[in-house]
Amino acid sequence: MSESSSTWVEVVYALPERQFRRRLPLAPGLSAEAAVAASGVLEAWPELRSSILRFAVYGEPVEPGRLLQAGDRVEVLRPLRVDPREGRRRRLERGDGRPGRR
Repeated sequence: MSESSSTWVEVVYALPERQFRRRLPLAPGLSAEAAVAASGVLEAWPELRSSILRFAVYGEPVEPGRLLQAGDRVEVLRPLRVDPREGRRRRLERGDGRPGRR
């Protein structure tokens, strides 16, 4: 059996100082959530278990139950440290940001 992308999916999780990448065989009915659970990323980063996990496939957010296709890369998204609206409000209060600036 060939190890081409047609028979595998990949699970990735990245922090600035460390990355996780695991290839798994594609099984019929494999969901994003099941692939992440099978990958071992939750054992490598136990703190993820206490978060509501969000996933993307090639940068596009997906629901945990999304069925994977051959060659998909499931990305475990990091939780936001600060709500974007709260961060903007804080910057404006400090004078670090201007309304309408992009």
